[in-house]
Amino acid sequence: MPSKSACLGRSEASPQQPAAHGHLQPEGTMLKGHLLDTDKDLALCPGSLSTDHCPSPEKSPGDPLNIPVKVSNEDLQAKAKPFTPKPPTRPRLERALSLDEKGWRRRRFQASHEDLATQNGASPSRGSLQDEAPGPPAHTCSPPCLSTSLQEIPTSRRAPGSAGGSPSSWGNCISGMVGASLDPLHRDGAWARSTPRLASGLPARPPPAMDWNVTSDSLRTANKVDAGHAEYKLRLQTRLSRAHSNLGPGRPPSALACDDASLRSAKSSSSLLAPLRAQDVRGRSYLEGSLLASGALMGADELARYFPDRSVAVLVATWNMQGQKELPPNLDELLLPAEADYAQDLYVIGVQEGCSDRREWETRLQETLGPHYVMLYSAAHGALYVSVLLRRDLIWFCSEVESSTVTTRIVSQIKTKGALGVGFTFFGTSFLFITSHFTSGDGKVSERLLDYGKTIQGLALPRNVPDTCPYRSDPADVTTRFDGVFWFGDFNFRLSGERVAVEAILKQDLGASVPALLQLDQLTREMKKGSIFKGFREPDIHFLPSYKFDIGKDSYDTTSKQRTPSYTDRVMYRSRHKDDICPLKYSSCPGIRTSDHRPVYGLFRVKVRPGRDNIPLAAGKFDRELYLVGLKRRISKEIQRQQALKTQRSSAICAVS
Repeated sequence: MPSKSACLGRSEASPQQPAAHGHLQPEGTMLKGHLLDTDKDLALCPGSLSTDHCPSPEKSPGDPLNIPVKVSNEDLQAKAKPFTPKPPTRPRLERALSLDEKGWRRRRFQASHEDLATQNGASPSRGSLQDEAPGPPAHTCSPPCLSTSLQEIPTSRRAPGSAGGSPSSWGNCISGMVGASLDPLHRDGAWARSTPRLASGLPARPPPAMDWNVTSDSLRTANKVDAGHAEYKLRLQTRLSRAHSNLGPGRPPSALACDDASLRSAKSSSSLLAPLRAQDVRGRSYLEGSLLASGALMGADELARYFPDRSVAVLVATWNMQGQKELPPNLDELLLPAEADYAQDLYVIGVQEGCSDRREWETRLQETLGPHYVMLYSAAHGALYVSVLLRRDLIWFCSEVESSTVTTRIVSQIKTKGALGVGFTFFGTSFLFITSHFTSGDGKVSERLLDYGKTIQGLALPRNVPDTCPYRSDPADVTTRFDGVFWFGDFNFRLSGERVAVEAILKQDLGASVPALLQLDQLTREMKKGSIFKGFREPDIHFLPSYKFDIGKDSYDTTSKQRTPSYTDRVMYRSRHKDDICPLKYSSCPGIRTSDHRPVYGLFRVKVRPGRDNIPLAAGKFDRELYLVGLKRRISKEIQRQQALKTQRSSAICAVS
């Protein structure tokens, strides 16, 4: 049923015209105090259109509400009050889209936009701002209850000195008169009876120059029609959002550019680093060294971030190099065994009777592990070497590394026999790594026991790094002053029995021969007595004796001495807390034959606890020079490998031709 409706600038409405867009009024009623004298109404709304600029029914046949009203310009200008626009209460966080990006988004979000337009009660328009004709568009008085765009358009600003007819008057209709409490976003103009969506494609030519009487400042900036406009740059700076790699051309904005994005949802899709909140960085903990301190470097939060299961993978290896200058061409079997699917977090390699060029040995270690690892610390005591390599991400969570040495020979200047200990704290767990070379000889068991006693009493560790559990420490035993202890080296304990009997056992199946050989092992017997390695354990042995081989061969000693094969190279471990160390693999490297000893290694999982920041930190210190040299070695070898493959392919082509 037709109803009476009115638009600002008219004294009455035609009863034959239907209400615009659902704004119905009961017949015979009138809006509260709004259908007054035309001049008074215009004075209340300075943005109104004059009769010269209000379209006639011939110009705008699609809008039956558009009835011209004669109002003189002089009366309008005399009664118009200056209008000061207000900035938008909540500007868009999302950046304005360029024309190219609009086309991209339209192809992806066309369905969602149509659904949105349907929910708002308007069908999607068939065009966009770019598709408008270059001539001046017709002005309508369609109600502003419909959104002008999928993007929120802020309150329009009237150009200074412009005559009546600015687009701000488009919204001065019935719905704008019902209450002044409407959202200012809905008081702006709307395209005629439709909600325009993104352009169906790129325009064939650049968009025409827009006149100030055609579009408002806010519309120009929101649609990025005039990127050089001063208001456009101002709007882009209304909210500061974090720059992100996926905000490039042709890509949608990331989750970081959303108001409701939480820390979990705001994690970068192209980075493993979680974003840091400014309030967390500003926060300062006054509980120095407390485990409960928020944001502690060695605390529980950082530990859970890197090790959710609170366990670190450790490889411990020992090798008696017999002083050979020649190094094996490849160390993958030792550092990257085939049984391990993943590389370890921490590598500790101990060497006895090391090669004369210690730096070359360390360079080979760095070259093998590659740029993901750094040399945290290395030390030497005569021919004893210890190298500690750590993943480069974890160097910030280590304390200062301390070392100590013990010489077990009567003449202290001869350092071929003795021990070298290295200790440090990782998060809240203290580690001690000892490599030793005990007295050699088949029957010198008592001398080896003395070497053990001198070592546990002579290693002065820790010094500056505090003990994590001092009430459990024994001043006479260094191994009780650390949470996790690994003792590895050439202990020189032999297999009791004749060479012939041992060879007969070796001819049996490996599963049967190893237990039989261990019954003859001197170290196993002394550990059962409790005379050595008190509190230590050894992983189960499932490999052949590592000593003594002919160099470059897999046969045991064939010289005149005919030494008995023995398990001289071992890895022991001890934990202050029960079951903190779990052995995963314990084996030798039969493929490395440059010495009469085979390298022996063990893979372990070690439980790590959160720590305190009030300890001497290494602060990311590592051997930078060694790191660069190892990296250059890898690059040069890769180039040589590619050249060799290229040469091989060329030779194959010549052979076929």
